Amino acid sequence: MTFPSKRIALLTSGGDCAGLNAVIRAVVLRAASLNWEVIGIKQGAHGLLSRPPQTMPLHPQNVDTIMMRQGGTILGTTNKGDPFAWPMPDGTIKDLSQEMVDGFRSLKCDALIGVGGDGSLQILQHLSKVGGIPLVGIPKTIDNDVCLTEESIGFDTAVAVATEALDRLQPTAASHDRIMVLEVMGRDAGHIALAAGISGGADVILIPEIPYDIQIVADHIKSLRKGGRNFALVVVSEAVRTHEGGRKMNELYGGQKRLGGIGHVIGAQIADLCQAETRVTVLGHVQRGGQPSAQDRLIAAAFGVHAVDLIKAGKFDRMVAWSNRQVVDVAIADVVKHNQEVEKQGSLVKTARGLGICLGDKV
Repeated sequence: MTFPSKRIALLTSGGDCAGLNAVIRAVVLRAASLNWEVIGIKQGAHGLLSRPPQTMPLHPQNVDTIMMRQGGTILGTTNKGDPFAWPMPDGTIKDLSQEMVDGFRSLKCDALIGVGGDGSLQILQHLSKVGGIPLVGIPKTIDNDVCLTEESIGFDTAVAVATEALDRLQPTAASHDRIMVLEVMGRDAGHIALAAGISGGADVILIPEIPYDIQIVADHIKSLRKGGRNFALVVVSEAVRTHEGGRKMNELYGGQKRLGGIGHVIGAQIADLCQAETRVTVLGHVQRGGQPSAQDRLIAAAFGVHAVDLIKAGKFDRMVAWSNRQVVDVAIADVVKHNQEVEKQGSLVKTARGLGICLGDKV
């Protein structure tokens, strides 16, 4: 059966993660089976600001299984700059959304597939409304905080990396009678910390959704030591607040601010209260790179195929999602309403408590 030929655009936006190349491959191969053309937009939506737009043709021969196994994204990406409030060199703010829309129109594409997290999807949805761009979204973020999908591309690999870090820290902790604190990413959600903490045998897991008392944490570690244990593993999500209620931020080049550093704060407090040698490891961007896990490759493949099928069916303003072991699609408008945080009474929180893991609160 033949279908009308189409030309579709594809971009990856926001922070990179494992599995992006796998989803690019899936989109290209499914489109090729329909005899459609795929144009890759470089550097996220920012590529649409160049004249001509920064693009690259995507053919099946460009997306082999070697590329599928690679981390990062062959299209490049960016997590800076809102086109509706673009910072100009003179310090002013300008709306460049129409320039992006004009850039897309110049490509003469029938639809756009945007791979991104909640922030990127919100911007792309806004651009879609402004420019009448037929849009299909694919969720990707190591934070797993995109609403209405059980998993986003990149999360499983990030959890595997954090779990491996705990596997490596435990022998050193036991050998040196130390308390090891591992700070992981996750932005405003504690999904990585909770999943990796359970998988890696952590004794304490601190996440932003559950306020903690550092004395409760210290008492839990002391009880372990009284029971004969000579080490402890503590996992801290980067968005956990300090005792004063603030968040630790780092100012980067260009004035950007990013979460990071709470692990050192927690580590110093534990060392003081427990009178124990403490070491802190901040995983940082190690969680983003590397080969994608089998699960991330699997959902990336399923998401990419379904995204193209949505275009074939003429269904737009939809995001593909993972639910009950299958791919579904949901309205992007519903997705961007709020973030998906850890449920305080959810299964994994109950699992952690059932295993005797301290979450820093009184229960």
